[in-house]
Amino acid sequence: MPDTGNILRYTGRIISERGLRTKRQFAGPDGSLILVAAIYVATHGKQPDVFEFDEDLSITFIASSPDAMQAIRAFSDSLDSEPPVTEIAPGFEVPDYIEHVSHWAESGTAFCKHPPTTTRVMYQLAVAADAIDAQQTLAA
Repeated sequence: MPDTGNILRYTGRIISERGLRTKRQFAGPDGSLILVAAIYVATHGKQPDVFEFDEDLSITFIASSPDAMQAIRAFSDSLDSEPPVTEIAPGFEVPDYIEHVSHWAESGTAFCKHPPTTTRVMYQLAVAADAIDAQQTLAA
């Protein structure tokens, strides 16, 4: 299983090289990626073509990757807000980590109405990676 901290650090390099996308579709014609798509690419080393034209299928690709979802959840845990919940069956709700991370990267927080800069996203990726490393050190 890939190391989550390394996935998050590699995501920062991908964003630095390709750019952070905050518009529709998960990948832009210029190569930029939304944050959760960049985490997927860092996890798997490749970008599915679907990222360029189908948002719903892109979410399915990402959600079906346990390693990418582990990294997305670790990033979500590093934020100062709670993830929204999605009802998947009557009376049964689960946290929506993809929505949480995507919304933060596209819109900011309730306290800061502007999206974070690319530098801020890269910093937060490093914070999340360091937190994962610290947890692993304590567990060892």
